[in-house]
Amino acid sequence: MKNQTRPAWDEYFLDLAQLVARRSTCLRRNYGAVIVKDNIIVSTGYNGAARGEPNCIDIGECVRERYNVPKGERYELCMAVHAEQNAIIAGDPVKMQGATIYISGYEFAGEQASGEPCLLCRRMIKNAMIKRVAYLDENGKKKNIRFETSE
Repeated sequence: MKNQTRPAWDEYFLDLAQLVARRSTCLRRNYGAVIVKDNIIVSTGYNGAARGEPNCIDIGECVRERYNVPKGERYELCMAVHAEQNAIIAGDPVKMQGATIYISGYEFAGEQASGEPCLLCRRMIKNAMIKRVAYLDENGKKKNIRFETSE
């Protein structure tokens, strides 16, 4: 077996977020999120239609694409729940306090997309008392956002 360098924890969990993104059911962008505390995975999530709703990949259409809606606008037209939201919904609230959420995404065609959370997801992350966001930007560079948590 060839000697290889073990990835740092952030790299490891961002790689896992990229893997989780492969489960996405969106026709525009695929995102994955992994919530971690003390190097233990608390929860994962990917973007896709709400439970019981048809997935865009199954019906073959994205309403926002049909209307050429730019990124970050008119979310009310979309059936998807964001990866961060799904990870938070599935996670134990106590275990999320002080945790880190790792986010990675890519365009449907395969190019890296910015994993920076939208304003609504930032609010949910803060409300879940997650203290740090680590994500890959559109150039694949790791970025961090830190939140102060108060109880």
